[in-house]
Order: sequence, then C-alpha cells, then structure tokens
Amino acid sequence: MDATGACIIVGGGLAGLSTALALAPMPAIVLSKAPLGLEASSVLAQGGVAASLGPDDDVALHLADTLKAGDGLCDAAVAHSILSAAPAAIEELIRYGAPFDRDAEGRLVLGLEAAHSRRRIVHAGGDGSGREIMRALVERVRNTPTITVIEGISAHRLIVEDNAVTGVVAEAETGPVLFASNHIVIATGGVGGLYQYGTNPAGSFGQGLALAARAGAVMADLEFVQFHPTALDSDSFPLKLISETVRGEGAILIDETGRRFMAGKPGAELAPRDIVARAVFAQLAAGHRVFLDAREAVGAGFAQRFPAITSFCQAAGVDPATQPIPIRPAAHYHMGGVNVDLMGRTSVEGLWACGEAACTGLHGANRLASNSLLEAVVCGGFVAESVASTSPVRRRKVHCDLQPIVPDDPAPVRQIMTRAVGVLRDGEGLREAVGTLFALARDHRAASDAAIVGLMIAVAALRRNESRGAHARTDFPCPAATPQRSTLQLEEAMRAAEALVPELVD
Repeated sequence: MDATGACIIVGGGLAGLSTALALAPMPAIVLSKAPLGLEASSVLAQGGVAASLGPDDDVALHLADTLKAGDGLCDAAVAHSILSAAPAAIEELIRYGAPFDRDAEGRLVLGLEAAHSRRRIVHAGGDGSGREIMRALVERVRNTPTITVIEGISAHRLIVEDNAVTGVVAEAETGPVLFASNHIVIATGGVGGLYQYGTNPAGSFGQGLALAARAGAVMADLEFVQFHPTALDSDSFPLKLISETVRGEGAILIDETGRRFMAGKPGAELAPRDIVARAVFAQLAAGHRVFLDAREAVGAGFAQRFPAITSFCQAAGVDPATQPIPIRPAAHYHMGGVNVDLMGRTSVEGLWACGEAACTGLHGANRLASNSLLEAVVCGGFVAESVASTSPVRRRKVHCDLQPIVPDDPAPVRQIMTRAVGVLRDGEGLREAVGTLFALARDHRAASDAAIVGLMIAVAALRRNESRGAHARTDFPCPAATPQRSTLQLEEAMRAAEALVPELVD
C-alpha cells in the first residue's frame, strides 16, 4: 500500500491517537492490534493527568517534584517544556470531550498522588481516567475524515534505506502488508508484558522498541522499569492496579498483623514509587503478606470515589470499604524507550516515537505519578508538529519479501525478566539473564522480539553499576557520584552478550 504523504502511526493508545488528531488535516493511518479503546494501557490508567492548575501550584513546583522523583536523570529542559504545556493539554482534552470530574461549583477536582507536593491530578470517572479520556479520543478519531484506522493489525518490521525509513511491514488477518511511507510514528506503549506480574495488557512487551531497535535506532535508559507498589495480588494477568490516589486519600500499607511498615519513613505511603515498591517487595520476600488498608481513610465512601477499583476488588472477593486489599508490586511503566528529542525525532530519519515507547528524558530514573498521560498528549502534539513540517521524500519504489510472519509470544521471556531484571537485581542474575535472552533473541522464532527487548534492558541494567530510581542493584546499593543517562543500540547489546557468553556464538 502506497501511503506516501500520509503518516503511519503504529499504536492506538493515547499517544498515537493524540498524534493523529494533532496531525489533521494531514492524512494519518493508525495501525492498532486491537479495536481502539480496548487493549491500550492508556485505557487502564486510573489516576489521571498531572497539571499545575491549583491556586497554590505552578510549573516550577511541578518541575521540582518531577526532578526529585527522577533521581538526577531527568532532562530538565525537556521536562520544563512538557510540564509547561500541561494546562493547555487539559483544555485540549476537554475540547475533545474528556469528562473530567468537577466539584459543585464546576471547578476541576484536583487529586493528590505520591511525591506530588500539591493537588494537581485531573481525573475522570473517579478512578476511570484513562477509560474516559480514551472514549472521547476514540470518538473524535473515528469522526475525523483524514484519519484511517486499521484494527487487528500488528507492525513487525520497518523498511530502512540509508538510515531512513521507507515503510513498515505489518501482519493483517489476510497476511503481511507493506505500507510505504517515510513518516512513521511508534506509539506502542510499554513492556509490562515481559514480566509475570504486570499491569499492562499481556501483549504489551515492547514491540515498538523491537521495531526501532532492528532498524538501528538508539535506545535510552532502558534499565529503568517502574514497578507500581500496589497491584491487586491475584492470579489474573494483567494484575489490576490500585491507583496511587487511594494512598493520596490516606490509605496505609500494612502486613498481615496490621503493622504499618511505611510509618516513620520519609513520605511514608506517598514516597516515590520505587521506594514503596522495594519496601513492599521486602515484606513479601520475608514471608509476609501486604495489604492496602483504606478502611479508616475512605471507608464507606470507597465505592463512590473509586468505582472501578471497587468492582474488580469485589470480583476477587474483597470489599475495600471493610477489608484491607492484598497487593504486590507489578511492572507498570518503562521510563526507558526509543531515544528521542523533544519533538519525538529518533536517530533514524523519518521515524518518530512518543508516549511510553519513547524516552524523552522527562521521567529520569523514576516517573512521577500521572506524568505519563500528560506526556502522551503533549508529545503527541509535538510529534505531529515535527511530522507536518517534514516534507515527504520521494524514494524509489519500496520492495520487500512478504514472508509469513511468526506470531509473537513473550511467554518464554517472562520468568527470566521477573527473576533477574525485576524490583531487585544483581550482577550474577543479570549475566545469567543476558545469556538466556541472547539465545532466544538469535533464534528468530516467536519469542525473539520480546527477547530482544528483554536482552537490551538486561544489558543496560548490567552496565549500570549503581542503584538509582527504579534500578536497584543489591551488589551496588549506592548511587554513583555523577548521574549519567544511558544509550544502547541492538548491535551493541548483541556484542555485549556475545562477550559474556562466547560459547553461544557459532
């Protein structure tokens, strides 16, 4: 399919749809694995969108909180640009039809979440922010004539010529399809599907990162995977998230004896996510069970304030108004991703990335709660601006061999990543993971894309001989004196793996 003049957007979540809408009237083609609004991580988001809208708040305070949570690795200039655009992003979402919660006087209700110094979380439907925002954007996208949505299709390979993209090969129900275009945006979400315990859809295992990595794009800060401290402890996959906002309303963390183990620690239950996740993990490792107790703080009002959480807790046999909620940490958000500048440009000409698949430098080593939906909307607009200002390049006709595509299967990778590249890491476990993932990445079978992403994360984690933010090494428990961001390409990661496990090299 010749899509020259159109922008191909790989991914149908908040970042992808925001980009498509901001591009109009430039033609855009959105490739989505599932029907819009059903499987994107954005739909599962509960907390909301962070924006400095309160009378006691401003961009400087929001920036200070973001930099503190990022533990020395945020790009301050990028962060300032994105956070400054937050109020306008909220207004844009309202124009799209997002039904944000308001008080009796019609003012936006602002919630409090961990590591925020002010109430600045704009939410919708109580704890259904992602669902309500996506519902509004999906309707707007479907009613925008310049946007073509193709559902039930998965991108598998970028066609690259002289370090410039010329197209993308995708798998549709009818077989492989080539879309010829030199304007391609990756907006595929995160990597939670690489872990046994995650809050992302099972199919979110970094496909966009694999696409970009195979095309030669530079990755950044891959080792930083955020584990949300409070996912409902159950046998389901993905695990259901218990929003940070519940702790913002006063809920506490206790063990099976009722002991509040975060009491007396800086920030207590509202400390940055990496700190709380490690504290919960330590309790579980010591043989305790961990619960989120909202009985006193929220009590009978829980169902009204958190209807979605109430529903899935009750389905698991727990009434949050009268019982503590069993929880555990779960892979939730990837601070790393495809290395991009503020406008979403990657190291490959004609390739952009935004949302969780991208690494702008906003989040640093640990994301501040509710900055992710904000980044998706704002950076979707930045990417659209950059794409629209870049003229299509006429290249010779694109040809490629459209062989049948092996379906992706991340299952073989999950146990490895959970055991060795999880909440706590060490050199021995990471080296073992690199060897195992290297073997899977080389065989070009169903697990190879997931293994490539896992391998690059493991190599980046092995190279970072310190503990910082969401990256915790038990053999290097202290931070290095000078914060340093990391970059990595696939070829470099494969060479590093070969050096560690030479017996696997032919």
